[in-house]
Amino acid sequence: MVRETEYIRQDAATRVQVLSEALPYIQQFTGRTIVVKYGGAAMKDTNLKDKVIRDIVFLSCVGLRPIVVHGGGPEINSWLDKLGIEPQFKNGLRVTDAPTMDVVEMVLVGRVNKEIVALINKAGGSAVGLCGKDGNLITARPQGEEGIGFVGEVCTVDIKILETLVNSGYIPVVSSVAADETGQPYNINADTVAGEIAAAIGAEKLILLTDTRGILKDYKDPSTLIPRVDIQEARELMTTGVVSGGMIPKVNCCVRSLAQGVRAAHIIDGRIPHALLLEIFTDVGIGTMLLGSQFIP
Repeated sequence: MVRETEYIRQDAATRVQVLSEALPYIQQFTGRTIVVKYGGAAMKDTNLKDKVIRDIVFLSCVGLRPIVVHGGGPEINSWLDKLGIEPQFKNGLRVTDAPTMDVVEMVLVGRVNKEIVALINKAGGSAVGLCGKDGNLITARPQGEEGIGFVGEVCTVDIKILETLVNSGYIPVVSSVAADETGQPYNINADTVAGEIAAAIGAEKLILLTDTRGILKDYKDPSTLIPRVDIQEARELMTTGVVSGGMIPKVNCCVRSLAQGVRAAHIIDGRIPHALLLEIFTDVGIGTMLLGSQFIP
């Protein structure tokens, strides 16, 4: 009994210490906008999903203004399989012909988006689901590569609807589907959408939840995490091949957002429980933070 009581005291002391450590960060970031790209294992694992949702609601409750952007690749593949449509990829991009685009829009806008909204609301937040078409939030254009169909990129961002929502205390949840000026829908990389929204709204932070610890000197060795880089260093890491494969678009997205005025971008491991809170509200952090050169101390 004594040991159990002592354990409870230590556990309580740890929680108090964490809250105390979080205070200056809460004071620093209250009223600031944080754009979170939600994806990877944290979208598939029920336990992790619950923790991410609670973290997002926590951010809102302590005065930050979170905006969530999501994709949904595994769910898209599952529905393509149910409908007898074989997923195809070219240079890492999903080939999106007209039938595939119908499924992408149905899954991202109709299922994944509404599930996230419902989970945030259930956890005590107030979420509103959007896609790029709503309020002309995003105008798309073709990505341009031959043979990939309706894969798009961001042409323009109109943040009025996002500002209206966050100013009223809502948490916008944005799926990465948008249309061009003719109304043709496009599937856009969710990292790209998150980065462009962060830049357009002048976010304090852009945070990408991934399935890796961050930028690693040796991608096979998690202990080689690079905790902090500036824009120039990030570009050099891509040039020298330290950043390669699927990390290139993520780092590029961060660099683009920083160049347009976002103060910091973070690539963190969403497989770690409460990764968002650990990165934002603790002295050490857990992933790689990329900073614009003007913000390097």
